[in-house]
Amino acid sequence: MRKQVLQILVLLFAAFSAALAQAPKDGVFISDENIKAVLKHSADTHRTIPDNTLRVIDMGQYQLGVAVVARGAMKGGGAAGGGNAAPAAASASCGEQRPGATGPNGIFHDDTAESYVVISGSGTLITGGTIVNGKRSGPNDEVTTVLNGPSCGGTMVGYTSREVKTGDVIIIPEHVPHGFSAIPDHITYLSIRPDLKKVLQHGYVNSALK
Repeated sequence: MRKQVLQILVLLFAAFSAALAQAPKDGVFISDENIKAVLKHSADTHRTIPDNTLRVIDMGQYQLGVAVVARGAMKGGGAAGGGNAAPAAASASCGEQRPGATGPNGIFHDDTAESYVVISGSGTLITGGTIVNGKRSGPNDEVTTVLNGPSCGGTMVGYTSREVKTGDVIIIPEHVPHGFSAIPDHITYLSIRPDLKKVLQHGYVNSALK
């Protein structure tokens, strides 16, 4: 009898969750002013992470993260991962372990792909290859909860380099390492992140838009 009651409760909970998880009934509009407000807030607060999620939208069967990333100049051979804070030193290891390996930093995400739309500037984007001597993002890190979900950041090896500029669109699947190796002046891009497993914070709205 107890088992039957538990099964009924599980079914009711599932039905209730499905009822709550409904896609928007109209288009979701994020204005140019919204994007500029988030970038201004990031600059005014001296935010050290260039990646800024604007919203996490519940699409019913999945969520959709919308972010703007603004990177400043970096010299060739420098390090810039997926736009997120580096995992703490105490984080679990990930990727291949190759003592002494050197190269630019990068990151991959377990559960979220990304689509970049470059809106200003240019840079050298690196993708593919392997993350070595990496560290996992912690369960409470911003990259895990709001930006991209569980991720692995470390040194990139065996990657492909491409020059990207205003107007370019780049698709980065899950588990594909990515980062930047050089940015002459700056690069700013939108990042659209399908969250099929709903790992990101439900209903998140950037504080600059509240």
